[in-house]
Amino acid sequence: MSRKQHHFKGAEVSCCVKYFLFGFNIIFWLLGAAFLSIGLWAWAEKGVLSNISSITDLGGFDPVWLFIVVGGVMFILGFAGCIGALRENTFLLKFFSVFLGLIFFLELTAGILAFVFKDWIKDQLNFFINNNVKAYRDDIDLQNLIDFAQEYWSCCGAHGPNDWNLNIYFNCTDSNPSRERCGVPFSCCVKDPAEDVLNTQCGYDVRLQGELDQQKYIYTKGCVGQFEKWLQDNLIIVAGIFVGIALLQIFGICLAQNLVSDIRAVKANW
Repeated sequence: MSRKQHHFKGAEVSCCVKYFLFGFNIIFWLLGAAFLSIGLWAWAEKGVLSNISSITDLGGFDPVWLFIVVGGVMFILGFAGCIGALRENTFLLKFFSVFLGLIFFLELTAGILAFVFKDWIKDQLNFFINNNVKAYRDDIDLQNLIDFAQEYWSCCGAHGPNDWNLNIYFNCTDSNPSRERCGVPFSCCVKDPAEDVLNTQCGYDVRLQGELDQQKYIYTKGCVGQFEKWLQDNLIIVAGIFVGIALLQIFGICLAQNLVSDIRAVKANW
């Protein structure tokens, strides 16, 4: 019996697994490329790419980092999975499955630690929000992120409107020359359904009023408490999303390992 006949009758690489894994990763790769492109474009618009030292000038979290990191990881993994499946390259397939397994393990560990150390996580969330409140005017992307969070969760500051005293433009000190002194961003304002045009000055001087009067014009609940409430109300949906992501990762690892086994079996027959 010739080698060719032996290969035909023996182990074969499953075309279904091969091209399904390729398709699975091409989508992953294209999404990663899109995320990475958006992140790099945003950095170019800010001038960061022409002056890398400007990264240290940002006082708070830059949302562009999220696009760059997530996009970069997705791009590399998707590329390794695509080429590994198409070329039947066991090294790239192993890299894909090991890296995806590592990400899954880190996500699982983070979830367990978040449950065990939830009070510490809450303190860190407070610290994170307050740091970004300080840097609200320093970066337009950060500003848009904070505005979105305050509007979506109907909240203001980490614990309440007075957290905006941490920002140099909104604090109530006598030495503050800003027109926004003792105010809050427009995203803290209770929206009037009758208003068609957004009033960006609705938060001016609002913290000079009493707490009961403030409730007529702005949200007085903190974003940390509102976020916790949102998590409790949407626990099933949030858990379902995380479980779905985990299953996709496990599915990808199984496909890659199955393809590696097929390739090894074929090589062994030769």
